[in-house]
Amino acid sequence: MVNDEELALPFSEFPWFRSATIDQVLNVVRPSGSHLYWPDLDVDLSLDSIRHPDHYPLKAKV
Repeated sequence: MVNDEELALPFSEFPWFRSATIDQVLNVVRPSGSHLYWPDLDVDLSLDSIRHPDHYPLKAKV
C-alpha cells in the first residue's frame, strides 16, 4: 500500500523479488515521494514503473 493505493508487483515484470524472503520484501522505504527502495535487495523503483511496467522495458539480467 502506498497512501491509499494498492500496488502489485508480478514476478514476470519485477523478477528481483522472485527469490526474496517476506522480510526482505516488507523492508521497504520511501526515500522520495515517487520512489520505493528495498535495501535488503538493493532495488529502487519509481512508483510510475510499478503502475505502468510496460513503459519501462526490463533492463536487469536476473
